[in-house]
Amino acid sequence: TGDFVLMFVMWSVMMIAMMTPSAAPMILMFGTVARKRQEQSRPYAPTIIFVLGYLAIWSVFALGGTLAQWGLHAATLMSPMTMTATPLVAGSLLIAAGLFQATPIKNICLTECRTPMSFLMLDWREGNTGALTMGVKQGIYCLGCCWILMLLLFVLGVMNLLWIAALAAFVLIEKVAPAGTWISKSTGIILAAWGAWMILTNAT
Repeated sequence: TGDFVLMFVMWSVMMIAMMTPSAAPMILMFGTVARKRQEQSRPYAPTIIFVLGYLAIWSVFALGGTLAQWGLHAATLMSPMTMTATPLVAGSLLIAAGLFQATPIKNICLTECRTPMSFLMLDWREGNTGALTMGVKQGIYCLGCCWILMLLLFVLGVMNLLWIAALAAFVLIEKVAPAGTWISKSTGIILAAWGAWMILTNAT
C-alpha cells in the first residue's frame, strides 16, 4: 500500500509539472476574464478554483498511470531498473500514439485546447462551482488530447527527466504553435514508424 501511494504521488507530481505549462494560456485567459468581472462588480471566481478542476482530471489519470505501472511490473513487462516497458509493449504504445495523432477526437480536443477565448465564451459558468466545472471540462479536453502521449513515459523511462521535459515541451508546442495541428499529425507518423521499427528489431 505504501509503495502504491508513493507511486501515485510520483505520477501526480509528474502530471502537474508536465501539463500545467501547456494549460498556461487557458489559465491566464481565465484569470484575465475573472479580474475584469471583479473590476466590474460582476460575479467571478478565483483562478485557483479553475486550476484545481483542471488538475483533478490529471490526478485521476495519475491513478490510471499508477495502476498501469503496477500491472506492468506484476506481469514482468517492465524493467524495475530502467522503468521502461518491454520492446513489444513500448513499440505498441508508440504505434497507438502515432495512429491516435490522426484521429478526429485528437483534432477536436486539440482545437478546444488551442482556443482559450472560444472555450471561455461558450462554456462560461458562474460562481466557484462553475469555475470548477469549467476547469474539469478543460481538463477532459486536455486529457482527450494528450493521454496516450503521457503513456509514452513507459517507452523511455517513467523517471527519465529528459523524456519528461521533451513530452511536456511537445504538448506545449502542439497547443500554442501556429502549425500545432500539422506538427501533431507529422509527429504521429514518426511515432508509428518508431514503434514498428522497435517491434521488428526485437522480433529478429
